Amino acid sequence: MVEELGKAEREVPTNPVQRRVQELVQFTKQLQRVHPNVLAKALSRGIVHQDSDLVVINKPYGLPVHGGPGVQLCISDVLPILAKMLHGHKAEPLHLCHRLDKETTGVMVLARDKEVAHQVQELFRTRQVAKKYWAITVHVPVPSAGVVDIPITEKEVQGQQQHHKMALTPSYRMDSGKMVRVRTSRNAHVAVTQYQVLSSTLSSALLELQPVTGVKHQLRVHLSFGLDCPILGDHKYSDWNRLAPQKLSVGTLKKLGLPQSKARHIPLHLHARQLILPALGSRREELSLVCKLPRYFVHSLSRLGLKMPSQDQNGDQEAGRLGAQ
Repeated sequence: MVEELGKAEREVPTNPVQRRVQELVQFTKQLQRVHPNVLAKALSRGIVHQDSDLVVINKPYGLPVHGGPGVQLCISDVLPILAKMLHGHKAEPLHLCHRLDKETTGVMVLARDKEVAHQVQELFRTRQVAKKYWAITVHVPVPSAGVVDIPITEKEVQGQQQHHKMALTPSYRMDSGKMVRVRTSRNAHVAVTQYQVLSSTLSSALLELQPVTGVKHQLRVHLSFGLDCPILGDHKYSDWNRLAPQKLSVGTLKKLGLPQSKARHIPLHLHARQLILPALGSRREELSLVCKLPRYFVHSLSRLGLKMPSQDQNGDQEAGRLGAQ
């Protein structure tokens, strides 16, 4: 039975749409359903840096950092196993230093002991860590570089599916042609994002994002509701009123090789590209940590006609080629 399932997975559908869906499913395979040892091994293969204090991994897509309702397996579950794989059976479990959303990929810092973890957490809390994310957006922001400085709060969305979303709470509104300051909600969080277009077509863009603050879903909310440029594959924030697959233009769907009915298979294209940690402990220099893009991200760039900055091309294109094999 297992062999039959494996054979079915390997078989390539003749229908181009089915083939494209299978490709996306394979690129974004859920690691939640594997044995903890298999997950730990997969994370160990994605290590981008390790020293006497830190282990830095390239977080895969679709993998939660923490446990919760409906979560079968998460990164924190396998940190003891990963530590033993890397440092021997007497190693203490690795410690989380920060978090990334389940759908976000990229640089994730782990510490080898609690003391270092607290020090790194404090660097994040006091905004001493420079963070750069890459995202593919639907639409192109105008202007091509700028700062979004709009507070964010959590709100309940009424409708057929009652749910909660993070929302913008602007400090100003227009009243009879004049800009008027409004009273800020007590629950609103200051949220600031720098952005820059790295490449664009008429209907999509590759952006570099630098969050100055760290509010929940900040980048997704600022892009979708602040710049009207939702992230490709953001099925939560592309439409305020509904929780439904992202609606894409006919042209974008054609480039991606998918009909609208299969848009739900498109993963979130948001990648923690780089972290720069200041000097810490015995390390006298800052530490720049860069993670390659996931395979599906590289393929989407190619399909949409978006180009990577030249200095970043080689490693990421190699990842794309490996994914195609």
